[in-house]
Amino acid sequence: MSAASHTLPPVRTTLLDRMLAPFSRVQGGEGAGALILAANVFLLLGSYYVLKTVREALILGESGAAVKSYASAGQAVLMLLVVPLYGWFGSRVGRLTLVAGSTLFFASHLAIFFLLGQTGAHIGVAFFLWLGVYNMFVVAQFWAFANDLYTEEQGKRLFPIIGVGASLGALVGARAAGDMFKVFSPYQLMLITIGILLACVALTYVSHLRQQRRTDAAHVKAAETPLNKDGGFKLVFQNSYLRWIAALVLLLNLVNTTGEFLVGDFVSDQAVARFGAGDEFAAQRGAFIGQFYGDYFFWVNLLGFLIQTFLVSRIFQYAGVGVALFVLPTIALGGYSMLIFFPVLAIIRAAKIFENATDYSLNNTVRHALFLNTSREAKYKAKAAIDTFFVRFGDLIQAGVVFIGTTLAWTTKHFAVVNAGFVLVWLFVAWQIYKGYKQQEAEAAKSNA
Repeated sequence: MSAASHTLPPVRTTLLDRMLAPFSRVQGGEGAGALILAANVFLLLGSYYVLKTVREALILGESGAAVKSYASAGQAVLMLLVVPLYGWFGSRVGRLTLVAGSTLFFASHLAIFFLLGQTGAHIGVAFFLWLGVYNMFVVAQFWAFANDLYTEEQGKRLFPIIGVGASLGALVGARAAGDMFKVFSPYQLMLITIGILLACVALTYVSHLRQQRRTDAAHVKAAETPLNKDGGFKLVFQNSYLRWIAALVLLLNLVNTTGEFLVGDFVSDQAVARFGAGDEFAAQRGAFIGQFYGDYFFWVNLLGFLIQTFLVSRIFQYAGVGVALFVLPTIALGGYSMLIFFPVLAIIRAAKIFENATDYSLNNTVRHALFLNTSREAKYKAKAAIDTFFVRFGDLIQAGVVFIGTTLAWTTKHFAVVNAGFVLVWLFVAWQIYKGYKQQEAEAAKSNA
């Protein structure tokens, strides 16, 4: 049970609460806390998209789309080391130290990459591997923190508002990345991100203190108590509901990264066609790729922001979290079915924009809401394992798909057919989660009756 499961009596509705009413149902005193969390995830996602564009320029400019896909597999191996270390740390410190300490740990790595970049070292692959670990952990940890602050009922109402911060941060970050590339080097952008992460730590501290004041003494103490000794992987494999969620994120990432390979392959080919394949043109190719992805991510996140702001809370209210599970795979199935018949860059770009926009808005909020009715250990440790290792294990399978496909000289149509098949399996897994979620809802209602 969350440390915030029992709160003090509600306070009066404020002007801010009423201003947020068009976006979701906000009760007395909840608006300020939701906006602080929204600002936190805004900064996290904004900084990530700056770093993501840096990543694309470095790895595609140095190595190409195929190496990028193979490097994704290495992230899964890293997770086998990082997930147990995170669980070990979480079993020894309280909530605030866990979240803030982990964020500062990753911020220190950006300083190291900056120094390496000043020596002229090629860090594209290493930075790609690191960013995959960093992004999965800080985002999973943020939502675990939000799950721990709110009850299930609060989360269903307030997560759509917090998700607006994530979508807006991704939108601003993607747009800013394209413009900032014209002024700053990739390594200077790393230094800017360090400052942003320090601000995130400060906002985490404020959120923690606010919620501590709004909960009773027993739950304040629970929030400061280290998690139990069970590891994240053990929690996942012992619980069927968590296992299905793990399978869901694996398939989601498998499908998504295969689609990203198709985009990256087209863009890399176009960069070579425009500037040439020699090392002397690497800077021009990198700049072209960076600007393309800045624009691509901007449109993904603009659409994602609109979906998050105007649709997610209404889908949650009228259709429910369980039904919302089926929206993204349905969109993905339609997009890859189109690619089978129209394998051109414009179609790939449009299909991926629509798919990613829905993933980063509605689907992300759904995935995080699935943990609202789980234990604190599941929120932090199991969620960390699922949102890191199982996501990257999907990358590992995707790397195998790319290897087989490139070895056999598959065309875009072949990759689209394979991805459509994976989406059908994804729909089956979503149905299993839907049944488990409904069962847990019924059990919770019975226990509260």
